[in-house]
Amino acid sequence: MLKGKNIILGVTGSISVYKAVDFASKLVQAGAVVDVVMTKAATEFVKPISFSSLTQRPVSTEMFPDKIDYDIAHISLSDRADLIVICPATANTIAKLANGIADDMLSSTVLATEAPVIIAPAMNYRMYRNEVTQQNIDKLKGRGFTFIGPATGRLASGAVGKGRLVDIKDVMGAAKQVLGRGGDLAGKKVVVTAGGTQEPIDPVRRVSNRSSGKMGYAIAEAARDRGASVVLVSAPTSLSAPYGVELVSIQTASQMHDAVVKAVDGCDVLIMAAAVADYRPKNIADSKIKKSADSLSIEMEKTTDILSDVSASVKIGFAAESDDLESNAQQKLAKKNLDFIVANDITTAGSGFDVDTNEVIIIDKSGQKTKLPLMPKIDVAHKILDRVAALVSKPTT
Repeated sequence: MLKGKNIILGVTGSISVYKAVDFASKLVQAGAVVDVVMTKAATEFVKPISFSSLTQRPVSTEMFPDKIDYDIAHISLSDRADLIVICPATANTIAKLANGIADDMLSSTVLATEAPVIIAPAMNYRMYRNEVTQQNIDKLKGRGFTFIGPATGRLASGAVGKGRLVDIKDVMGAAKQVLGRGGDLAGKKVVVTAGGTQEPIDPVRRVSNRSSGKMGYAIAEAARDRGASVVLVSAPTSLSAPYGVELVSIQTASQMHDAVVKAVDGCDVLIMAAAVADYRPKNIADSKIKKSADSLSIEMEKTTDILSDVSASVKIGFAAESDDLESNAQQKLAKKNLDFIVANDITTAGSGFDVDTNEVIIIDKSGQKTKLPLMPKIDVAHKILDRVAALVSKPTT
């Protein structure tokens, strides 16, 4: 989503300016062309060379520099911008933008642009909750500006409150989402499941599997980046919720079933990437089972097959297998009436659990097979969604 995009990074005078340096670095790594515009106050915290060294581009700080370079004038910047992100944004800058004041390079650039604008506030919690600041924010939201944060936590003053700059990964997520609003899944609702369900044995122990949830989370983020409205039904994982995605947290297969049934109402696509337990303990002990007997037997019962029990315009399943990969995947494809299935051999290096890569075979209902080489899971996600986009764009007959 960011490769080749012209992004203006506005940086204002907050103690969290150092995080903007990291943000600029991540944008460049993602392939974006980044022009940084700093207010005078921002240069008191971080020098422009920190940004120019990362972006390999000049940093704009003055409305009227001694040496005028018309290629980086505020009109030129605003004309070629695909997106403007102000991170961090102080109460002062927000007030200027809300009232059309253009007395520095950043405010002039924003006033002259037709590109979307994202604002990530950072300020003292009293300043943020001040009625004037809230009115200014509401005014800008009404004009189509996107706000992300602030977060609640410990501030530079030592106080705890709402005013911290959000995590940079969330600002990255917001940038991708805004740029992807017109993508090939725009206007579509996509439901994704992720993680391995956990079935309790007693209040302490549970039956689960090794799924990390990384594949499902990658699909959810990729669908968001392509313009979809995304609901992510997730079993417990160590992953943080993707920005701009509705996260529904569950634990058991039964809870996932109920959450999916609710989420698929009005959805266009269901992608079941979760590793749902096939069996669960029939009886759950009310108290911790003590280590007494030499052996322990637990009677298990089948869980409800979610994919077979729900309907959606497009249904995609996953098959993580250790033997007879293609044969097992094709049986699952037919049994669950899927549009296509994504199969991977969990014994293959780099394609199992707890890794950031995957090597899969996509098999559709006609029997056509597409083998993908080992690649990052986010790339696998986009390959899957290429197929999904083609399916949802087909005219109905």
